[in-house]
Amino acid sequence: MFDIEDYDYNLPEELIAQVPSSDRDAARLMVVERSRRSLTDRFFFDLPDLLRPGDLLVVNNTRVMPAKLIGKKESGGRVELLVLENREIPESGQTTRWCLVRSSKRPKKGSRMFFENELTGVVEALGNDGLAQILFQGPEPLDVAIKTSGLMPLPPYIKRKNGDLRTELDRERYQTVYSKKNGAVAAPTAGLHFTKNLMERLRGAKIATTELTLHVGHGTFRPVRTKDIRNHVLGEEAYIVDEQTASAVNKAKKEGRRVIAVGTTVVRVLETIVNSYGELTAGQGRTGLLITPGFPFRVVDAMITNFHLPKSSLLFLVCAFAGRDTIRKAYGRAVEKRYRFYSYGDAMLIG
Repeated sequence: MFDIEDYDYNLPEELIAQVPSSDRDAARLMVVERSRRSLTDRFFFDLPDLLRPGDLLVVNNTRVMPAKLIGKKESGGRVELLVLENREIPESGQTTRWCLVRSSKRPKKGSRMFFENELTGVVEALGNDGLAQILFQGPEPLDVAIKTSGLMPLPPYIKRKNGDLRTELDRERYQTVYSKKNGAVAAPTAGLHFTKNLMERLRGAKIATTELTLHVGHGTFRPVRTKDIRNHVLGEEAYIVDEQTASAVNKAKKEGRRVIAVGTTVVRVLETIVNSYGELTAGQGRTGLLITPGFPFRVVDAMITNFHLPKSSLLFLVCAFAGRDTIRKAYGRAVEKRYRFYSYGDAMLIG
């Protein structure tokens, strides 16, 4: 149950979605009923017919910053940065940020980098796992430069070449329609399938929606390197839950209505902040909650999620919620029926 090899599966490369579906809610939706271990194939636009009046959907309103910068080192070699600390209010002049650095050779302290629009960077400190603290300077604030010339930080399995016209599509589609709070370096992908029209239909079906924020960090891309999955360490991510959302969830639980988490990020926040009495308290903080089989879910009654990478912490969480055998069966069916996998892929409703 806790051996990393138990969470491996074979996936044909052509099933890794490189672009989103033509319409957000046209993605396929596998409905998983845990009690019966049944699997049904639907579409995401069927969601209002699949949920119950009184259900409460909880979504993550974090907004992905186009914080990927591509430039050159002093040697002329290519360097790629993912700026990890993004600001709601741009800082003027020079600013120092922690970044994830990708280049042929690890940069040295004091080395310089050059980007578009006269933006420069100097390495001030080096951290672990490819991290570096970089002093940025340019004619405009770094956060303005990111918004104008930065690229969306797509996962490494979504391939884009220089000049790829799909990068403009990524700016719109690798973002939920309800995103508000800047700060994520990866999208809460279960929410990518919602449209404004679909959310209106959900309201018409008496299915309520409330929001919280969890800024997805670069740790979401970190591979699991421990044989026992319980020993994996997740990077902590910042969350915010306001009074309105905490009250809405508490009210739903007291009235026996289902709380449905849209995505693993929402699951982790809700299960982090629930107290010993089973109630949520509004607030903000950081969570590194790792959910593995045997975890006692106290808030979430159902969840919407995409199909996840083998041997990933997200797959551990889904198996903890639905049962490893049920998820193995669901993923086998998804491969057989040619579902599209990962961030731009299809979804599951687990109830």
